[in-house]
Amino acid sequence: MTRSTAGPARLPDGLGLLAEIDGTQSLTGLTDTVNATCDAVEDRSERTVVVLRFAATASDSRAWPGQVSIREVNRWERAVRRLERLPAMTIALAEGACGGPALDLLLATDFRIAARDLLLMLPVNDGHIWPGMALHRLVHQLGAGRARQIVLWGNDISLGTALDLGLIDQAGDDLTEALHTATVLMGRISDPELAVRRQLVLESSTADYDDALGIHLAACDRELRRLSAAPGPARPSGSDPVPPTGQVSA
Repeated sequence: MTRSTAGPARLPDGLGLLAEIDGTQSLTGLTDTVNATCDAVEDRSERTVVVLRFAATASDSRAWPGQVSIREVNRWERAVRRLERLPAMTIALAEGACGGPALDLLLATDFRIAARDLLLMLPVNDGHIWPGMALHRLVHQLGAGRARQIVLWGNDISLGTALDLGLIDQAGDDLTEALHTATVLMGRISDPELAVRRQLVLESSTADYDDALGIHLAACDRELRRLSAAPGPARPSGSDPVPPTGQVSA
């Protein structure tokens, strides 16, 4: 795989990495920015937090992604998915109008901080909502009923509604302080184990119980092995871990 050359900057406090997302960039440029951010995270051995800061866009500019090929769209969606599966906590920092690529990325992050003037906008071309994977994430995160109301009617989402729906986790006037607090707290749990829990959550709404059981048992076995190897009280005798295949011995 070719590595991206332009990477994110370090946060001033050294607690993580900062990627600036400019929605006026070309789709290729945006994709390169996201992949470069993922490269930087995967190259680090220590725990880190990734902050995506979105530049506000004009509220009357909803068209996106412009004249691009389906290959470019596919590459973009794969980059967003790659970000969504990073072994690091991802934080979105948004203010003003947030649509197009910013909305795609915000919906793929773990923790979302917004200014009080936030407005989430689905991209619209010639009167029709762009049918990208943001629609899939909205359904997954809100349920089909609420997502239908937003998508079919093309409704913008105010800060109050975004907070009520759980699309935004925190809002305030001092974004610098909110971001610092979040990076300190999130940095403590930002590691590959976080990625395992995130993936279980992402897959839970589409997998039935029997299919999910084996996956969850494998994750439990992984956790038991991790705890057993960590310094601390010895494992009680007879507490054998669950086989990773998901089959429980009789």
